[in-house]
Amino acid sequence: MTEKTALTPSTHTTPPAKFSHGVKKGNILQVAGQVGFLPAGRDGSGTPTPAGPTLREQTLQTFANVKAILQEGGASWDDVMMMRVYLTDVDHFAEMNAIYNEYFEQQGLTAPAAARTTVYVGLPEGLLIEIDALAVLS
Repeated sequence: MTEKTALTPSTHTTPPAKFSHGVKKGNILQVAGQVGFLPAGRDGSGTPTPAGPTLREQTLQTFANVKAILQEGGASWDDVMMMRVYLTDVDHFAEMNAIYNEYFEQQGLTAPAAARTTVYVGLPEGLLIEIDALAVLS
């Protein structure tokens, strides 16, 4: 039986509860919901700090955080089968879509884009977006 491995890139702090930032078992890699926190310690305080107050800043940092976990597990955006985007405000949908499209146009994907679902949720104060991803490696 294949062992399940926790994935915690050096850019990430220890999760605030008993969960892993990512887990890999066999060729399946699940990235836990990531938010737009700066890499561990980057702001000097050692505590998680949002990349900025705007949807753009937080979305781009969230993508960077998801990508770091994918890479830690030997995956890339081309391996992602499903992404879920959680927004705190329905009025952010069009802006998030524009940022999403721009970001993935720059990633040089060689495989079809992942499937995606977007839902609206409550997040801790100041956070505007959360993203999780499911990847299947070749």
